[in-house]
Amino acid sequence: MSSEAAQEGRSLHSAGGVVYRRRDDGTIEVCLIQPRRDRWALPKGMIEHGETSEQAALREVREETGLRAAITTPLGSLTYYFFAGGKRVRKTVDFYLMRFLDGSTDDHDDEVLSAAWLALVDAERLLAYPNERRVLADARAQIGLELRQAG
Repeated sequence: MSSEAAQEGRSLHSAGGVVYRRRDDGTIEVCLIQPRRDRWALPKGMIEHGETSEQAALREVREETGLRAAITTPLGSLTYYFFAGGKRVRKTVDFYLMRFLDGSTDDHDDEVLSAAWLALVDAERLLAYPNERRVLADARAQIGLELRQAG
């Protein structure tokens, strides 16, 4: 282990997604989770042994939102630091844009308080973390491209 890694404690790797759908009236909605009463976030979680980042992202979205989705494009990765047990932890999260296939937000697991479809503009306002707002802004641009290509 490098001296830098020893100072940081440990590194974690997670994956998640921005799941979107287009309503009949043309409104674009994304699904957010509420891990705590005072926070809305994008669904994400740890990559398990033997999983790819993409597999983990799809699994975490299914578990935390109750939705099944298909990855359309990578949105990049976030890296941030936090403290746990008195040690600095480096966490990297890979995000993917995902098109909604089926499922119900009522079927989310008990790791989150709720999962909900929100209009894209409302979701941008409600996200608790600035770095996730940037991911959602990137997703918004990509959704526009995908919808234009689909005609």
